[in-house]
Amino acid sequence: MNKKQIRAHIFATIIGKVEEQDEDRRLEALNEFMAVTGTAGNASEQVASLIPPIMHELYEKWITLFIDRLLETVDAKNIELLCDGSDDNNAALVLAYVMFLESGRMEKQIDEDLRQHGMKGTGQDDMGDVAASYLRAQMAKIAQQMGDDELKGNC
Repeated sequence: MNKKQIRAHIFATIIGKVEEQDEDRRLEALNEFMAVTGTAGNASEQVASLIPPIMHELYEKWITLFIDRLLETVDAKNIELLCDGSDDNNAALVLAYVMFLESGRMEKQIDEDLRQHGMKGTGQDDMGDVAASYLRAQMAKIAQQMGDDELKGNC
């Protein structure tokens, strides 16, 4: 597998999980997230509806940054082992991506990108902070679900 194929596989694996949610599921998950974190008080549904979906181009950018960093720091032969298409290895890739999003460097990048796209600092409440926290929580949830599904399959 060459680097182009590795890139394509990792990108497809992660973007597939990111785009899996439809708008109703996104709003429901945002509402649940804000209710649990106490972010929105009694108006969590209303606030959830005010947060726009993260633009596809931002996901593409962040996934590409992840792939670039992975290829910089890990030998391509080791990465190739993760690109066999198995559920375990796909879950590992998503989990690595979630961990990458939680890095200090990416927290700053996400903050900057959300601000550039008008999702931060535009209103009384900083919806971009909620969106960034929600994004990390959803990716962690996806990684957890992938791991849980794999555990069920192995029993």
